[in-house]
Amino acid sequence: MDIGGDKPVDYLNIPAEANPFLGYRAVRIYEEYASLFTTQLRSILRASAHGNLKIMIPMISSMEEILWVKEKLAEAKQQLRNEHIPFDEKIPLGIMLEVPSVMFIIDQCCEEIDFFSIGSNDLTQYLLAVDRDNAKVTRHYNSLNPAFLRALDFAVQAVHRQGKWIGLCGELGAKGSVLPLLVGLGLDEISMGAPSIPAAKARMAQLDSRACRQLLNQAMACRTSLEVEHLLAQFRMSQQDAPLVTAQCITLDSDWRSKEEVIKGMTDNLLLAGRCRYPRKLEADLWAREAVFSTGLGFSFAIPHSKSEHIEQSTISVARLNAPVRWGDDEAQFIIMLTLNKHAAGDQHMRIFSRLARRIMHEEFRNTLVNAASADAIASLLQHELEL
Repeated sequence: MDIGGDKPVDYLNIPAEANPFLGYRAVRIYEEYASLFTTQLRSILRASAHGNLKIMIPMISSMEEILWVKEKLAEAKQQLRNEHIPFDEKIPLGIMLEVPSVMFIIDQCCEEIDFFSIGSNDLTQYLLAVDRDNAKVTRHYNSLNPAFLRALDFAVQAVHRQGKWIGLCGELGAKGSVLPLLVGLGLDEISMGAPSIPAAKARMAQLDSRACRQLLNQAMACRTSLEVEHLLAQFRMSQQDAPLVTAQCITLDSDWRSKEEVIKGMTDNLLLAGRCRYPRKLEADLWAREAVFSTGLGFSFAIPHSKSEHIEQSTISVARLNAPVRWGDDEAQFIIMLTLNKHAAGDQHMRIFSRLARRIMHEEFRNTLVNAASADAIASLLQHELEL
């Protein structure tokens, strides 16, 4: 029942408010709608007999609210016992940490609840006193504000001192550029939309938690959000020593049936590999070059390429198709895509492109690529021939 604010529902007839985000919402409406709240508690408890469930209460701002919720939960449990309906007696109870007042009673909260989830959207607007729906002040709504980062660190450390679990949800969790800071916080979990999970896991696998903690300390010492953004950009650039060619970005025997599918699929692979945050923007950069001239080289080879700010780690990707596709005036079945970081590439872009184009003129090189038994074999060949 996270109702009110940005989540209105017509059937409760909650009147319009001048500032609904500070008004009658979430846990604050439970007492008036106690019957509905109890029904929801009973439903969750009954479902808990069949799987792993937890209960989390939004918009908590005081111990009074926690104690009232626990009282209602105890009543719902007793009703089910009296009715001989099974449920998980030890179902975990947690709260959203989105109202700043909770940060100063974490020790008391930990005596009554099992876990916390930081609601990054609301905590940002409440801590910084910014209405995120007001266009005139949206520039102040910035989760990279050093004060907000300090608040997150304070909360995570306070919860962990009590031996409790704390995660984070909201828009911040899905921002790949901020992931090193979240790793540095030592959160137990980061919540995000399912499509973002593979790329986030790939990025996390490349991060060192100690380096991320050091980065967080530096970010919290910054004076402005802009300084934090520059710090993150420098950190990303320091990660650019990843190899240009990796088997993870080589696709063999693909069923892509058009040039459009190939470019989209290859940029999506870069997202999954944690090398690109915005595949559609990178795709647009590639198409901008294709609009000037087609990158087909003949011999059923094509080399789409771009220097782009939307590729975090310069990469040579490969796709070997099951059947040729139309590529400008020619056909292509073996695609080698160059996506080099705009700020780090220097003259690397044209050096690699020209070297690769010369190699493709040699039949032996083409045949070795086309007949390679594995992605690793292709990666090794390109690294050797291109002197990477």
